[in-house]
This record gives sequence, structure tokens and C-alpha cells, in this order.
Amino acid sequence: MLKREEGITVEQDLQEKQQLAQLGGGEKRIEAQHKKGKLTARERIVILVDANSFQEFDMFKMHNCNDFGMDKEKYPGDGVVTGSAKIDGRTIFLYAQDFTVVGGSLSKTHAEKICKVMDMAVTSGVPVIGLNDSGGARIQEGIDALAGYGEIFYRNVMASGVVPQITAILGPCAGGAVYSPAIQDFIIMTRKNSYMFITGPKVVKEIIHEDVSVDTLGGANVHTQKSGVSHFIVEDEEEALQTIRTLLSYMPQNNTARPPFYKSSDNADRICPELQTIMPDTVKKPYDVKNVIQSIVDNGIFFETAKDFGKSIVTGFCRMDGFSVGVIANQPMFMAGVLDIDSSVKAGRFVRMCDAFNIPLLILEDVPGFMPGTQQEHNGIIRHGAKLLYAFAEATVPKITIIMRKAYGGAYIVMNSRHLRADYVFAWPEAEIAVMGAKGAAEIVFRKESKNADDVEKFMQEKELEYHEEFSHPFRAAERGYIDAIIDPAETRKIVIRSFETLVNKQEILPDKKHGNIPL
Repeated sequence: MLKREEGITVEQDLQEKQQLAQLGGGEKRIEAQHKKGKLTARERIVILVDANSFQEFDMFKMHNCNDFGMDKEKYPGDGVVTGSAKIDGRTIFLYAQDFTVVGGSLSKTHAEKICKVMDMAVTSGVPVIGLNDSGGARIQEGIDALAGYGEIFYRNVMASGVVPQITAILGPCAGGAVYSPAIQDFIIMTRKNSYMFITGPKVVKEIIHEDVSVDTLGGANVHTQKSGVSHFIVEDEEEALQTIRTLLSYMPQNNTARPPFYKSSDNADRICPELQTIMPDTVKKPYDVKNVIQSIVDNGIFFETAKDFGKSIVTGFCRMDGFSVGVIANQPMFMAGVLDIDSSVKAGRFVRMCDAFNIPLLILEDVPGFMPGTQQEHNGIIRHGAKLLYAFAEATVPKITIIMRKAYGGAYIVMNSRHLRADYVFAWPEAEIAVMGAKGAAEIVFRKESKNADDVEKFMQEKELEYHEEFSHPFRAAERGYIDAIIDPAETRKIVIRSFETLVNKQEILPDKKHGNIPL
């Protein structure tokens, strides 16, 4: 219990108690934190927020557990720093776990502090930021610690789609603790000190007799490349905190607000002549779709998300004439831009996030289809591909699709086609909109006829060309109204910006229902 010593003023007493709270677990533990290459909770807050904007809550709150020696482990704040602040002048709420205090472990009191700022964020309609660095539940408190996690999870769910939630994993995050970040909008991990897993290496070895290191089990590389749990991997904590600031610059305060507008120095009518020659001379050759994105967005600035996961599709933020826009683009540089399980899940989640927070969507399409094979089928490509379809069909924000080259089969439909309520669909002159490529289609359509041909190879080449001339162009789709216009690639930026301008007041009402049943 914090008591005032005799002979000192109230002001002196407050100052001493504040200094004690700001020391967390003490100088030695702070030094140990620094030796690991980690900052303290308070040092992180200073870097993250605008200067002198942080207002702390519950600095002196402490736990009430006296079991297993915890009566001797009482620190003001109980291992988490909470409060409000500003980032680029915009209000946010935050919590930063303090590993110097009982390993940042979560107690009932610790959870109450986090729940308080989450509740305030939702009622105030502002983002909530979490800086995670915790050994997990405080075992000495048993079920009370577990109850604390449950209270946090519930609030994460209630806040989802209401206010932006962003978490940086700046140390350990294990056991049930991983589910709070998993529910949030974005997760950032540092390359060296971050890890997340349900069960640690010791338990894995004991239960299934598998030897595995912390990094191999749940390091940043694992979660940004394989599992898709984390959206960003950064070199150090300073970069992680800057990434949070950048993310927020594209996102609104809440689901009823519009994203921030920044006056652009880039001409809205700028022509992009480089796009007239960007396409290779054959559909079998790749090109980097990021070059297309950088050509048309304001000042060539594109902020990519989840770049190491589901690499056959690119997602991220840009600005078009100063307005925040979410971009989804097939990437021919990786597996020809095919839709597989990972890319479908990645893009579907990004679409839903943008739709929740009123961020318009620009889709750059060059897709040969869905990934074939037993591995994809057995792991649920049907179910996972349907997530992306569902997300586009459900989204009510302005949605513009540019078909640049291939748009084949079911993947054409799924990539925000007119049939899923795209607002505008444009096509470049090279675009091919068909059930499949000309060669495969000819082999199916003319299979029987080819058996009677004198020269089968020549016959099939002629039929392939015939099919190509009949279907592998955008004019058939334009005749049926499936695309709105065939455009000069050089005018893509100008046309997209003008089209978004027409949709600025778009309103679309979905059927009244409790919620849909997305194929999870």
C-alpha cells in the first residue's frame, strides 16, 4: 500500500509516488530490458505519440493477490501503462505492457486497466493501440487471470469494426494472450524479440515430443510468411511504432467517420505513359504489379500490408488525390497471380477491414484462376476462396476494378466483378475476359474435331487463335455491359480518381439481418 511518509508535503509525496511508478520493476530490471534490445513501456509511448500528449490513467493501481509470495511483488500500475494521447493530432487510447513488472504478466487488475481504456476508446470513437510485452497469465492468480483475458477478448470483439485496433508485439505473447491481437485489425512484430504461440517449446516437447525453438515455433518470420497472423515484420521497436503511426494515417477514427484527407501535390489528371508499355508481349510473361500501383497513386507512395504472406496478391494503402484508398492487386510475379488459400484469406480480410472503416477499394486484376491440386482442395480452397467472394459482395464502400490482362473463370467473378456489385469495371485493351485461356479452351471445345484432323498440332493452333480472337479481349464483355469502358492504360489514374469522385456520397443498404454466415 502506498502511504505518505511523515514530514513531506502532499506535492512531494505525489512526485515521489509518480517517480516510483515510472520505475516499473526497478533500475535492474530496466537495465535487463535494455540488454535484450528492448525499450520499456514508457519509452515506447514517448516514441509512439505526439510530444507531451500522453495522459496516464490508473498509475497507482495495484493487484490484491497475496498468494505464492505475490504480497512482496506489488508495483504501482501492476505491469501495464494505460492512458490517452494524440498521434498526428488525433486522439487515441493505448496500453503498454511493462515486462519489468512480474514479466508483464496479466493479473485481474492488469486486465481491468486494459479493459478500461478499451471501453473508453469505443465510447469515444477513437482507435486503441496495444503494445504487447508479456509472459502471459499471472499463474499465481489462477482463474482470475483467465477471467481477465476473457474480459479483454470480449471487448476486442465488440470493438471490431467500430474503432481501429492495432497491436505491436514487442516481446513474448503466449498462451491465451495471443487471441487479443488475433482479433485486432493489424499486428506488427519485430524480427528479433517478438514471438507468439499457443503453447511454448517445452510443452510441445512434452506433449508431442517435438524439439522446436522459440523462433521456429512462433517467431516473426513464421507469422509473417507462413501463418499470416502478423501483417508486418520490422527491424526494431522504433520502426514498429512508426508503422503504427503510418497505419493510422490511412484509417478513420471510427466506423462512422471518413479516413483523413491530405491535400495532394500530385496532379489528379496526371497521365501515366509508362503503363502503355508495361505489359509483356505474351500473357505467360510476368511483370511486377507494384510498378502499376506506384505509377497511378499519389506521388508513387504505396504502403503494403502482409507483403510476405499470400504473395500472389498484393494488399495495402495509398492515396488518390489525397483520399485514402485500399488496394488489392493480383501479382503476376508470384505463381502468375493465381488465387490460392493464403491469398484469398489475406485479401478477403483486407477487404472487410476497409469496408468496416469506409476506405474505398481499388482492384487491379490480372488473374488466371484458382490454384489447382490436391493440397489446395484438401485444405479448403473452396471455403477459403469463398471468403474473398463474400467480402467483395458484402462490401458497400466504393469499389473500382481495373482488368489489366487476364480475368479467367471463377477468379474473374471473385475479383470484384460487376456481378458482385462493383461500382465501376474498366478494362485495358489487352484484357482477356473468358472462362479460361485460349489454349485450354480450344483443347476442350475442339477435342473431338481434332481427332479427325490431318495435322492435329496445326489444327489446334488455328482453333486456339480462333478462340482467342473471339473471346480473349474486353469487347465481348463491354457489349454485355459487364465492363463500363475500355480505357487507355495511361489514363488509369485520371479515370480512377474521377470515378471515386462520383462515388463520394455512395450509399448502399444491405438486407436486414443479424449477420451473414461467412464461410470461416
